[in-house]
Amino acid sequence: MSNVEASQTVVIVGGGQAAGETALELRKQGFEGRVVILSEESQPPYKRPPLSKAYLAGSVQQEQLFVMQPAILEKHRIDFNGGTKVTAIDRIKQEVILADDHRVTYDRLVLATGGRARPLPVPGADAANVFLLRSIDDVTRIRARCAEGKRAVIVGGGFIGLEVAAVLLKQGLNVTVLEGLDRVLARVTAPEVSAFFERVHREAGVTLHTGAQVAELVGAPEVTAVKLTDGREIAADFVIAGIGLIPNTELAAEAGLVVDNGIVVDEFAQTSDPLIYAAGDCTNHPSAFLERRVRLESVQNAMEQGRIVARNLLGKAEPYQNVPWFWSDQYDLKLQMVGISTGYEQLVLRGNLETDRSFAAFYLKGGKLIAADAVSRPQEFMAAKKMVAQGKVVDPAVLADPEASLKDLAV
Repeated sequence: MSNVEASQTVVIVGGGQAAGETALELRKQGFEGRVVILSEESQPPYKRPPLSKAYLAGSVQQEQLFVMQPAILEKHRIDFNGGTKVTAIDRIKQEVILADDHRVTYDRLVLATGGRARPLPVPGADAANVFLLRSIDDVTRIRARCAEGKRAVIVGGGFIGLEVAAVLLKQGLNVTVLEGLDRVLARVTAPEVSAFFERVHREAGVTLHTGAQVAELVGAPEVTAVKLTDGREIAADFVIAGIGLIPNTELAAEAGLVVDNGIVVDEFAQTSDPLIYAAGDCTNHPSAFLERRVRLESVQNAMEQGRIVARNLLGKAEPYQNVPWFWSDQYDLKLQMVGISTGYEQLVLRGNLETDRSFAAFYLKGGKLIAADAVSRPQEFMAAKKMVAQGKVVDPAVLADPEASLKDLAV
């Protein structure tokens, strides 16, 4: 792993948290060379998690989303180029080619290209009142439609869909959530936790349909209803799709880099080209914790991997070793999750999911704590985070006992 020299240029493609953190960490580590960010979006690198929560609700302003304010970019001599699309990478000449055919030379290249929201694969999805939610501009368009009494239909019962439902309901809209699987949050949590969130949303006033397959969006020029495969039609003033992410790997693939459900990187976040690194939602990286490769859609992953890239560009040779964690705000509830619960053998609950608005769920495999979900229980989450990282074997009775302190176990 060779250092990037002080006289050299690091070019970062992307405008999200991974791009911002990489640039900032390069400066924090004392890199004196040129740092260039090329982003399709006009705004400086910004945090995406608040888009479906506080920013949509209007309690956070656009400037508060920025990883670095424009003045900080200037102070750190980070050359930010917004509204700039990179169309190709010339690995022989070490140049990236822009949409206007302009070329930017790099000594090291960082791909922080993130992902794009998955569009609804049904007729009518291209109507003007059908929205995805991935960018500041997306939220601006959605906000323009939000008025009390309007009917919002949200397709997808994952984090984005449920967060948006909570925000719009508070704004006085009539909200319907359609989830294609038989429960919400099905890919990330246990049926018991799914049932808790379904109850919370229904009690709040959301109309929630699971096992609801969308056949088409009806109406022209704007959608007036969502038609399901069973023939039901749900009236809509506008539709929001929250059905997942497609990693932006095309640039890497066309340049001949190894791509497989993400840009394939090693433990140092280096791609198959030693001069090119990658960070964030677009990467498929080895996880020592999971003992397999993984592509994570998580802001913590983007931030930590971005910083590792910066340090490794400067020759630190630090392997990226994180324990995945995630969070979601819905109403007054904060869901915090650590680990990946897939394949768990035993679920241990602390708290009553049918009556309480706070609880913890622990996932065990071979007696070992592999994951935990905590709802509005920050202390128990912090303890679980440590225990999951340690792969601790824990007595289920202790986990279930609300009087037993988890802090003592997490040492």
